[in-house]
Amino acid sequence: MAKETLILLYGGRSAEKEVSVLSAESVMRAVDYDRFKVKTYFITQGGDFIRTQVFEEKPAESERLMTNSTVVWEDKIPASLIYEEGAVVFPLLHGPMGEDGSMQGFLEVLKLPYVGTNVLTSSLAMDKIATKQVLASIDIPQVAYVALTSQQDRSAKVTEVNETLTYPVFVKPSNMGSSVGISKVDRPEELDVALDLAFRYDSRVLVEQGVVAREIEVGLLGNHIIGTTEPGEVVKDVAFYDYDAKYIDNKITMAIPAEIDAEVAQQMRDYAQKAFAAIGGTGLSRCDFFYTEDGQIYLNELNTMPGFTQWSMYPLLWANMGLAYPDLIAELVELAKAAFAERESHL
Repeated sequence: MAKETLILLYGGRSAEKEVSVLSAESVMRAVDYDRFKVKTYFITQGGDFIRTQVFEEKPAESERLMTNSTVVWEDKIPASLIYEEGAVVFPLLHGPMGEDGSMQGFLEVLKLPYVGTNVLTSSLAMDKIATKQVLASIDIPQVAYVALTSQQDRSAKVTEVNETLTYPVFVKPSNMGSSVGISKVDRPEELDVALDLAFRYDSRVLVEQGVVAREIEVGLLGNHIIGTTEPGEVVKDVAFYDYDAKYIDNKITMAIPAEIDAEVAQQMRDYAQKAFAAIGGTGLSRCDFFYTEDGQIYLNELNTMPGFTQWSMYPLLWANMGLAYPDLIAELVELAKAAFAERESHL
């Protein structure tokens, strides 16, 4: 039987491009090569598409994918040339221009099935402010926050933060992930610097109430029937789980399953499933919660393209449920094909 072609898109234009490379290298080693042939395409920081390696079997551990520092410009192609009849795309792209609906729309124009959520869901979940507004409409608990845009009177919004929230607060770009551009602010006089940093990455910024809480995460998988994992916990060796702690220094460990009461775990799974359905989710997501010392549960975010590195929470959560990494990839491909067929049937 001929192998299916799985196309890995990685790199990208966002500040999370390094995470994308790590995810793609992990996936290319985990794929079931009895079933799939893997083609890889690198998207440069400037947005160019580069044809890179093709794998018929599991690559050696020493094999590395192309990055911005090793681009072979002779292999640059028009973006539309990634198309291949019968192929499925795994867009391992994090952040803007990859996880925000833009790439999903491009792939739909090309009539290519792809892993993950559709255009609207990807765009909605990427925007923290919009997500909070939707989740509030279905009574999902969230921490208090103040939203700012570059068009608003900043001084008035700073006053609102100081009057409605208590320090510490966290300042976040609305459309960014992997802790890029996020600051913990302990005092009012530090707020302006944190806002300046966040506005470097987005014109919409969120200021959230800081809480003393454990960070608990639930994996989601499915289209119409949505499966959830037992919760896992991020155990940190640092006070703030920032980009370097996640991906560079690896100063975290995972507790899977999390040591929480069964009732709390089930409540988180129910909230995660409800939230994913509310935003029209298909394929996959990781739902992140805060769990406070006094037993409060707050939904923090839905990540529609969670990291797939060898130490990422999402594949580890499913491994704990008995779904091995290669089988998880295969299931995501099947979900992608089913979602594609459904979209095409509506046209």
